[in-house]
Amino acid sequence: MSEGSYYDKDAADYAVGFIECLCHTKGTWARKPFELIDWQEQIIRDIFGTLKPNGYRQFNTAYIEIPKKQGKSELAAAVALLLTCGDGEERAEVYGCAADRQQASIVFNVAADMVRMCPALAKRVKILDSQKRLIYLPTGSIYQVLSADVGNKHGFNTHGVVFDELHTQPNRKLFDVMTKGSGDARMQPLYFLITTAGNDTKSICYEIHQKAKDIIEGRKIDHTFYPVIYGADESDDWTDPETWKKANPSLGITVGIDKVRDACESAKQNPGEENAFRQLRLNQWVKQAVRWMPMDRWDKCAFATSEDDLEGRVCYGGLDLSSTTDITALVLVFPPEYDDDKYIILPYFWIPEDNLDLRVRRDHVPYDVWERQGFLQTTEGNVVHYGYIEKFIERLGERYNIREIAFDRWGAVQMVQNLEGMGFTVVPFGQGFKDMSPPTKELMKLVLEEKVAHGGHPVLRWMMDNIFIRTDPAGNIKPDKEKSTEKIDGAVATIMALDRAIRCGNDSSASVYDDRGILFI
Repeated sequence: MSEGSYYDKDAADYAVGFIECLCHTKGTWARKPFELIDWQEQIIRDIFGTLKPNGYRQFNTAYIEIPKKQGKSELAAAVALLLTCGDGEERAEVYGCAADRQQASIVFNVAADMVRMCPALAKRVKILDSQKRLIYLPTGSIYQVLSADVGNKHGFNTHGVVFDELHTQPNRKLFDVMTKGSGDARMQPLYFLITTAGNDTKSICYEIHQKAKDIIEGRKIDHTFYPVIYGADESDDWTDPETWKKANPSLGITVGIDKVRDACESAKQNPGEENAFRQLRLNQWVKQAVRWMPMDRWDKCAFATSEDDLEGRVCYGGLDLSSTTDITALVLVFPPEYDDDKYIILPYFWIPEDNLDLRVRRDHVPYDVWERQGFLQTTEGNVVHYGYIEKFIERLGERYNIREIAFDRWGAVQMVQNLEGMGFTVVPFGQGFKDMSPPTKELMKLVLEEKVAHGGHPVLRWMMDNIFIRTDPAGNIKPDKEKSTEKIDGAVATIMALDRAIRCGNDSSASVYDDRGILFI
């Protein structure tokens, strides 16, 4: 909950009460009161009951990702009717969107039947079936299914959008038209996105899925975005009934466990069905990459570090310059002085001062908090001031015995020359499997053995949590900046510095690679 926001039980009760005046429309549930299941009620209460100090809703986007047959269409239809008929908004415009008109009509048809089964609404709502349009007569509000070519249109004054099966969107045009500025004239527009998992990691749905995960797991902050994801983890046994229960909050209510068991048995007998079972029944993005670093193990390595205690110690640097408008990272790694010591990591980060506020608003990453806490530094202007960083590194060289600084060859020519002019030994470091795989595997090994001390630095932690890994046929690995949806510059710099620290040690230490060979994890 954002600062100043509060939970209004009356507002939440009203939303729940409105929906529970409706009826189910299909099968054995038809014409029975719509009693919200616990997970549904929690969503409705949170979205409609969490208010800003001005009394309007805090959340303007809700992303609900859940397996099929959980009561998704009924919940979406009820929300559409609440926004159209029960939100007190004059001339509200509420739109139902999906990949095509037929898909969008599924939720609309449920909503229309709910109106017909509710005497109070039936007297006040005009249903235009041929146009897939509802009109709430007291306020002139409408709920309308949009045609497939709406991505080329503009001019909507949106109060609500219900996006069904967002993962089926062929591109982002429709999503952008309906969410980027179309509700600016409304005080509390709501974009209600509800979907099962997909398999296209380049899609708009996967982009929103990643944002939702980042917010749930604390990597991002956006107080206007409400994320809910029900699904199995990658490591879960997809054949285990406990996994089915975890992923399906309506199991035993809207879908019987026997149906899931039958689908699982069929998938076991026909391997071609496994991905469909994982996606539709367990809500897994079946082709998605997996985050690499187990953060619970990383957090166990948050041993305290002291810059003063390290003065004069041998260390090795990793420098990732990224682009001139982005984060620049320098990481120093201090090799152990004794056998039972740890590799100590000191990270430093810089970002252009003029871009700081923009990036906080755009990326929903707390750069400003990290800057105030001293974990991130700003350089003057709207691009990274490399001269400032060079002077900073020069001062570090006066405190620590920096034997080498490893760098990515891309875009570093001038700074490399300047650092060499200051007396530093600067070594190029390839970003391919050959150079990156051994230290990447070694970092994981050291973390699992708790032989790393990083002091719990929050920026480095965020970047470690962002890493996705690419693997080649030989089992070599490297961080994948394309799959990693957020910044990993500090993690890459750490891996480069660790490589030099392992290879060169304090003085005559032999490389563990020479003694043991490359790890295969």
